[in-house]
Amino acid sequence: MPTSPRLIPLLQQFDFVCKRLTDRMAGPVVDSGNGTDVKVGPMTDDEYLWEPVPDCWSIRRCSDGPGTGATLLVGAGDWGRDSAPSPHPAPPPFTTIAWRLGHLSEMLTLRADHTNGTHTLTRDKYRFHGDAAGASAAFDAGAAAWRAALLTADETALDTVGHSTYPYGSDPDDPFVETVWWVNQELLHHGAEIALLRDLYRAQRN
Repeated sequence: MPTSPRLIPLLQQFDFVCKRLTDRMAGPVVDSGNGTDVKVGPMTDDEYLWEPVPDCWSIRRCSDGPGTGATLLVGAGDWGRDSAPSPHPAPPPFTTIAWRLGHLSEMLTLRADHTNGTHTLTRDKYRFHGDAAGASAAFDAGAAAWRAALLTADETALDTVGHSTYPYGSDPDDPFVETVWWVNQELLHHGAEIALLRDLYRAQRN
C-alpha cells in the first residue's frame, strides 16, 4: 500500500527522533546537533534507575512496592512503573530515565496493538524492565510495532476518529493523524529529557 503523502513527513520525523534517542542511550556516538559526533557510552543499569532527587517515580521491583507518592505499580512480571489513579499528584513527581523510557515503550506498544493488533493490551499486561539493556530493547520493539501500524494507515484511516482505540489517551475521540502527531511530540520531549538526565548523571560523577 502506498504511504499517504501526509504521513511521510511524520514518519520521517518519527524515524529521526527514534534514532537520536537510541543513539543517545546506546552510543558509541551521538549527533551533537551541529553535525559533529560526540562519544557516549552505553547507558548503565545504575544510570537507568538513578534517582537524582528525593521521592522520584521509577520502575521498581513489584516485591518492593510503589515509591513515595505512588499508590501502585502498573505492569506484569517482576517490575512495575510507579503510578497513581487520577487525580495525579501536583506538582508531578520527578521521574527517572527508567520511568520515562518505560512510559514511551508502553505507549508505543499499546498504541500499536490498539491500531492494528488485538485492541486488548492494557498496562497491567505490559512487562517493564529493571535493566537498561532490556528497557532499550523494549523501546526498539515498541517503536517497530508502532511504525508497522502507521504503514497500514491510508488516507481514510488518517482522518478516521478512533482509528486508534488506545484507552489511556484521547485517541478514541481524535482523527488518527492527530494521534500520530501526538506520539511524535511525546518522543521528542521525553527523548530530550532522557538525554538531559544522561548529561546530568555524567556531570555529577566527574
